[in-house]
Amino acid sequence: MTARRIPGRAAWAQHGFWRAHRLLVLRRLTQLGVLALFLSGPLAGVWIAKGTLSASLTVDVIPLTDPFVVLQSLAARHWPEATALTGLGIVVAFYLVFGGRTFCAWACPINPVTDLAAWLRRRLGIEKGWVMRRETRWLAAFAILAASAATGTIAFELINPVTLVYRAALFGGLAGLAVVAAVFAFDLVVARDGWCGHLCPVGATYGLIGKATLLRVAARGRARCDDCLDCFAVCPEPHVIAPALRGREGAGPVIVSGDCTVCGRCIDVCPERVFSLTHRFDTRVDAPPASAPRPAGRPAPAALERA
Repeated sequence: MTARRIPGRAAWAQHGFWRAHRLLVLRRLTQLGVLALFLSGPLAGVWIAKGTLSASLTVDVIPLTDPFVVLQSLAARHWPEATALTGLGIVVAFYLVFGGRTFCAWACPINPVTDLAAWLRRRLGIEKGWVMRRETRWLAAFAILAASAATGTIAFELINPVTLVYRAALFGGLAGLAVVAAVFAFDLVVARDGWCGHLCPVGATYGLIGKATLLRVAARGRARCDDCLDCFAVCPEPHVIAPALRGREGAGPVIVSGDCTVCGRCIDVCPERVFSLTHRFDTRVDAPPASAPRPAGRPAPAALERA
């Protein structure tokens, strides 16, 4: 019986712990840092950021507004104030440079929860489960916008896990923890990457920005790929990898899909150092290495590519 491959273990063995986990560690530090900015006021009396990730004011000067909040406000027939529109412009400009769904991987406090569920699925050998269509997130977004239009409210904020996490951290209570637990259970036993990849309307909105962003992941070293599939196993949106990695129909090495969260796990776990951070206009591809035999018993990649 062949032992189950653990994604990233080969990269750790070949390149050391830091190079196999550096972007993951940096993401966790960033997420904790963002949370600390909001907690510093209530807990220490140092008000750096007021509000939540949906709408905030930093150092009493810089407004930041989540795009989906603005869409809900418009659906509810409330024209946003100038401050909110300024905050929207700042957020959109930032993510047009640094990747739309980097919000999901680098700032959102729900990301560690869904990452833990995905890790447990791999370690426990839980099969894919319910295969949800990626378009489901748009159905969810339209349903929430319809609810905002019908009620005249920012409807999603009543159940938004991100907002509830911040409220739970600031004021206590079980509502936020219950929603987080539900997201974790859904991703663990129902659908792989179900919440972030198939339901969250906030991530869907940032995905629209991500279609035009500058920061990208590229499979510049794709000629070195030995089909170990570690990248597909850890990627929360594995369908974005195949075109760049396989170079099908003349596709360049840059991952161009707006669904990419730029989490960098493919960069970390790849023992062949195939992936790297770059910009959308980088078309460089490393020269292929000397031919080597394909490792025996390696499974075909097609199933994970379609996930």
